[in-house]
Amino acid sequence: MRRVVRQSKFRHVFGQAVKNDQCYDDIRVSRVTWDSSFCAVNPRFVAIIIEASGGGAFLVLPLHKTGRIDKSYPTVCGHTGPVLDIDWCPHNDQVIASGSEDCTVMVWQIPENGLTLSLTEPVVILEGHSKRVGIVAWHPTARNVLLSAGCDNAIIIWNVGTGEALINLDDMHSDMIYNVSWNRNGSLICTASKDKKVRVIDPRKQEIVAEKEKAHEGARPMRAIFLADGNVFTTGFSRMSERQLALWNPKNMQEPIALHEMDTSNGVLLPFYDPDTSIIYLCGKGDSSIRYFEITDESPYVHYLNTFSSKEPQRGMGYMPKRGLDVNKCEIARFFKLHERKCEPIIMTVPRKSDLFQDDLYPDTAGPEAALEAEEWFEGKNADPILISLKHGYIPGKNRDLKVVKKNILDSKPTANKKCDLINIPKKTSDTTSVQNEAKLDEILKEIKSIKDTICNQDERISKLEQQMAKIAA
Repeated sequence: MRRVVRQSKFRHVFGQAVKNDQCYDDIRVSRVTWDSSFCAVNPRFVAIIIEASGGGAFLVLPLHKTGRIDKSYPTVCGHTGPVLDIDWCPHNDQVIASGSEDCTVMVWQIPENGLTLSLTEPVVILEGHSKRVGIVAWHPTARNVLLSAGCDNAIIIWNVGTGEALINLDDMHSDMIYNVSWNRNGSLICTASKDKKVRVIDPRKQEIVAEKEKAHEGARPMRAIFLADGNVFTTGFSRMSERQLALWNPKNMQEPIALHEMDTSNGVLLPFYDPDTSIIYLCGKGDSSIRYFEITDESPYVHYLNTFSSKEPQRGMGYMPKRGLDVNKCEIARFFKLHERKCEPIIMTVPRKSDLFQDDLYPDTAGPEAALEAEEWFEGKNADPILISLKHGYIPGKNRDLKVVKKNILDSKPTANKKCDLINIPKKTSDTTSVQNEAKLDEILKEIKSIKDTICNQDERISKLEQQMAKIAA
């Protein structure tokens, strides 16, 4: 019987590295031993964690700033320990979060045209972890909701708009958390941990919905991500140290839907997922290839498509959101591969003869508009991403500045039980009150500034008087 080849429009996807002059050169990529991707990309900027003496820093480059990057190019350098993970806000292309060995999470506002001076002052510092913070991940649909996970085995979910930690999941993991992934509407998270368990967690109810012990039997790090249909995709190692990938249904995690062995390389497989095309790209740390698979409803469920191979091993990898791709060239993914001293974009394309918009390759995709406010999500609402069409290309809009309004901690009564961490935040009032509030806020800020100035003047006066006293005493 003749074997019928499976029909798929992605069978001929091919990858191509850009020419040398379109790479970002002379970048000292971080050497810190941590299995994050070290690179984050959006339609405006590419951010790369770099080597920095005396603290932690990362570069933020406008996409068009290719070529050699000068050693004196400004960095984002407010952390006092190495930066371990960075993540761009999906609802504001100028806001980025970073987690560091100094146990803090910082949220930064990047100027519209990139940095002209080094940035040392974050918009807000989020303090709550007792050990280094290795994972930061923004909520996919709610504005200003950020998740962080540290080596204290705790997951904290922050309202960045107020600088508060509203959910603290500190008793669910007995060992180090390797990664955390939100589901499509941000109602659940899944985690992979050093105790070889994959957990599906409802963060607002603070309960484990499903878990699988020994999802992969090997001792090396695992990864787990949510797919658009609610299934969980994992990568890990077998007992014989072979790399594996598996697909799970959270409603029944006894047996995987699919389990494939790949090879015996020892690099951790970082999965990047495109919910629009159901393609998963696997980039191994230290590998020189990107393998890609299509997830479907028919057996064997995970279909191998192809491999992009190159000569140089990758130190990390950035993945462009769909709205940053060139639809006219049938580009379905763009990676930013980190070498030791440079960052090289790799473009994945589906060959098509027609120059017209290929609507089968580009279904409506998640846009930059948040579907919920932070308060609504913490109160229990869910919403799917607001979709946009890429038919005429994506034109970035004007981003509003991230404003942090700290609450007076003295006003809120301490809660007796940790499960009651969800603070009831009043609903949004009409625009007029918000305008009044802004005016009040401006007044208060001016008053604070004038008081600070007065204190500075008094400080100077006191130090002068002290000097005079010291002279007289002498």
